[in-house]
Formats: sequence, structure tokens, C-alpha cells
Amino acid sequence: METLWFMIVAVMVAAYVVLDGFDLGAGAIYLGAGKTSEERRKILRAIGPVWDGNEVWLLAAGGTLYFAFPLLYASSFSGFYLPLMMVLWLLMLRGIGIELRAHMENPVWVGFFDLIFCVSSVLLAIFFGAALGNVVRGVPLRADGYFFEPLWTNFRVGENAGILDWYTVLTGVIALVTLTAHGSLYVAVKTDGELNGRTRSIALWAWPLQLLLTIVGLVATTYVQPAVLDNYKRHAIGYLIPVVVFGSLGVMIFAIRKGLDKIAFVGSAFYIVGMLVGAAFALYPVVLPASTDPAYSLTIYNTAAGHHGLTVGLTWWILGMVLALGYFVLLYRMFRGKVRLEGGGY
Repeated sequence: METLWFMIVAVMVAAYVVLDGFDLGAGAIYLGAGKTSEERRKILRAIGPVWDGNEVWLLAAGGTLYFAFPLLYASSFSGFYLPLMMVLWLLMLRGIGIELRAHMENPVWVGFFDLIFCVSSVLLAIFFGAALGNVVRGVPLRADGYFFEPLWTNFRVGENAGILDWYTVLTGVIALVTLTAHGSLYVAVKTDGELNGRTRSIALWAWPLQLLLTIVGLVATTYVQPAVLDNYKRHAIGYLIPVVVFGSLGVMIFAIRKGLDKIAFVGSAFYIVGMLVGAAFALYPVVLPASTDPAYSLTIYNTAAGHHGLTVGLTWWILGMVLALGYFVLLYRMFRGKVRLEGGGY
């Protein structure tokens, strides 16, 4: 049951990154891709019906983590208290930027909320990437399973590292570039004309940087946390994950050049899933490594809830996921196709 719930949490995190990732990416390119107010309204209309629903996956993943691995939830949410508060404020500011922009006519206020939406989207992508970097690198866990990290120390990886160091900043940049390309491709799928061509060009220019950062990130990860290779050495099936990652990058560049926006977007989604699955596969059964003493690391076994609770919870989780998936299928079918500016709102 512990392994099954580990996989469930990983799937829900991947679903959040894929779905809300294109919202964040659309926000990151918002000011650069949208040259006119009409084009910016098109970007907002592309994500308007779905962005708040996509964020529900973050809450669902957090709730699932709290239910299945309560000690991990308690440890990580206390140790990462400061960045979690920053993420919370950025999520609120991003929502304010999206909603209030549609109710303003004064160009000064419209520009202000446009800036809030764009900057908060960029910072969220960086912070989420840095959070994953912290999980892979390890944190200074104590014997009681708790830890504290300052926002930064000397930017070096080690026992006294902060939340931000050279490695976590690197993972934050990788996340930003990845989600920028992901969001650009989604906007390209949902729009036409000059905006479509401009967003496709952004994804095309981001692709070489994404490839380079992927390679650099893999090398840096093996340097910072050599243990990530252990599961790959034990289970050869793990080498299919790099094939998926780099194969997805190949599909992306081919489809972008051919103007196949939907295929390129699907390739980007597979790339994100491949990277996250690769991280989960490398860490298993550890869920939060200790940079102090490996014996203090949190695993699926010393953080999981009781077996009976996990078994009963699985039934309710399946029912909830059936309803959620049905809702999302209906939502995306209702709002399929290219966006138009007719009507009110966004």
C-alpha cells in the first residue's frame, strides 16, 4: 500500500504540473507574446475557463500527501514554511491579476494587473522548480524527522545549504524554461493569426535551451545526489525514462517546425511527466532525503499512515478521481477549439 500511494501522489503531482503548468507558462509569456490588449485577452481566454480548476490538483495532491504520508506532510510543510507562504501569496496575486484585469478600463490599472499576472507566474514556476530541487538534493533533517532551512546561505550544496543554492536555482530555471515552452504551445493550440505564430516561435527558441538545461540538470543531479542512480542500476526498466524524455523533446521540435501545435503540446506534456517520473523513480522509497545523515531520511515506510486507513482511503480516492476526471473531460470538451474575443469577460 505504501508503494501504491507513493505512485498515486506522484501521478497527482504530475497532473498538476502538466495542467497548471501551461497556465503558468501562458502567464510567463503574457507580456512578451501579447503585443496588444486584444492578444492579451486571447491568452487570458485560452486559460480562463480552466486555470482555477487546474490549481485544484495542487490542493488535491497536498491533501493526498497529508492523508497517505502525514509525517512527510508535517515535516516538509514546517521546514518549507517561508517559501510556502511566498507561493501562497504568489498564487493569490496571480488570481487577482487574472480576475481584476477583466474589470478594469483604466489603462494604468490594466497594465498593473497584467504585470502582476506575468511576474507571479514566472516566480511560481521558479519556486516550484526549486522545491523539486530541494527534494532531490536533500534537506537537513534531524533525528525527530523535522528540519529548518533559511531562504539561502552561501549558495553552496551541503549540510548547511539554504532553500536556494546553485542547484535549486538551476532546477528553478529548468522549470521556468520548460513551462514557458509548455504554455507557449498551449496558447498556440488555442489561438490563430500572429499570436499563434509568435507563441510557436517562443517555443521554438526555448527548445535548444530546454535541451541544454535538461542535460546539464541530469549531470548536476548525479553530482549532487549520486544515490539517484541506484534504482536505475538495479532495475533496467528505468532507462526507458530518459528515452521518453529525450524522445519527447524530439517530437516537440519536429512538431513545432511542422506547425503541428497539438502534437508539440502533447510532446511537452510527456517531457514533463518523464522528468517527474524519473525523479520519483530515482528517489523511491525515499520521499525526502536527509543531507545530514542518510539514516534520518524520510521514506514511504516511516512516514505512511496505517495500513487500514490507506486501504479504506483508496476506495474513496478512486471514487473522487472518477468524478474529477469526468468533470475535466467535460470542461475541456466544452471549451475546445480556438478562442474568440466576442462576448464579455476575459
